[in-house]
Amino acid sequence: MDPYEIEDTSDWLGCPTELETCRHQLRMYENEFEELNLQLRQAREKIFTLVEMHAEAMNHRDEAVANLRERSGEAAKLRKKLYAAREHQREAERLRGIHNGLTPQPKPIT
Repeated sequence: MDPYEIEDTSDWLGCPTELETCRHQLRMYENEFEELNLQLRQAREKIFTLVEMHAEAMNHRDEAVANLRERSGEAAKLRKKLYAAREHQREAERLRGIHNGLTPQPKPIT
């Protein structure tokens, strides 16, 4: 037996031929390709869902910001009225004090 023929296993019983080995490898690649396509499709669906969720969240945020601005404007108006009412209340208390003699009358500026 020639020493170079020791590695030649093509005539051994049960060993696949080169063609069978190539077909097997091809089937493995096809299965892997199908699996990767499935994973890619699922990833795209998840990304699409995330994009939709993000758009919905942005809409909710915009609505909340608009609502906040509206309420902030209302609060500013109410604060203005409250400060005016407090100023009127202080002036009324000062005048009551002057009227009741508890507070000295201010000297007029001449």
